[in-house]
Amino acid sequence: MSEKIKVDQLTKVFFKHKEQVMALKDINFSIEDGEFICILGPSGCGKTTLLRILAGLETPSSGHYDIQAKGQERPLQSMVFQEQGVIPWMTVEENVSLGLRMRHAPRKIIKERTSMYLKKVGLTPYKDLFPKELSGGMKQRVSIARAFANDPEILLMDEPFAALDEQNKFILQEELLSIWEETKKTVIFITHSIDEAILLSDRIFLMTSQPGTIKEEVKIDLPRPRQMKKVRSDPKSADVFLKIWNHLQTEVQESRIKHER
Repeated sequence: MSEKIKVDQLTKVFFKHKEQVMALKDINFSIEDGEFICILGPSGCGKTTLLRILAGLETPSSGHYDIQAKGQERPLQSMVFQEQGVIPWMTVEENVSLGLRMRHAPRKIIKERTSMYLKKVGLTPYKDLFPKELSGGMKQRVSIARAFANDPEILLMDEPFAALDEQNKFILQEELLSIWEETKKTVIFITHSIDEAILLSDRIFLMTSQPGTIKEEVKIDLPRPRQMKKVRSDPKSADVFLKIWNHLQTEVQESRIKHER
């Protein structure tokens, strides 16, 4: 695999009420083409800020990042947010095809790719419905189908399953893995769930409390394809879970100490 993303000494400072707030400090990592990376860290550590920088929605205060583009015929990245980013006045089919239509893809390509991803996420029977007629889990399927249909080189996902119940979450996790294993897109996925990170990722980046930096990388060697029930019953997974749990506990405690001073 070749290097897809390189981040070097990236720092982000916000100004609030005339005071500086350092959200990210000296972030360094590289990601190979086709890797699935999960980012875990305590609340407020800058995970979403990092993703927004990579999406081009924020600019770093210092340092830089580089994303190797393969060409100009495909978008560089698509982002899936925690909230269902569906357009309420568009049908399911129109939502899924939105990115392709916005970049004026050929009509045949739009129809083929939209139909393919509607089928992959089980939404073909609902393609003519509007978002108000869908459940939360179905709306998130629309967001995921739209992101993959747009065929980006990189997929950035900010806790896309956080608001779902456990059953829907497990279904969508497995659907996401199935599509990723077919497409092998580079994915950066933010989550608060240790189980989810172990299930999905090739590597997990563990972040510190604010200012966020990457303290450690954890490689997940479990064979693919994976299922949650197998992950939870694997002794290696239990060791990894405990290691990450201890990291998060330590960071949360240190964050409380900082705020009490």
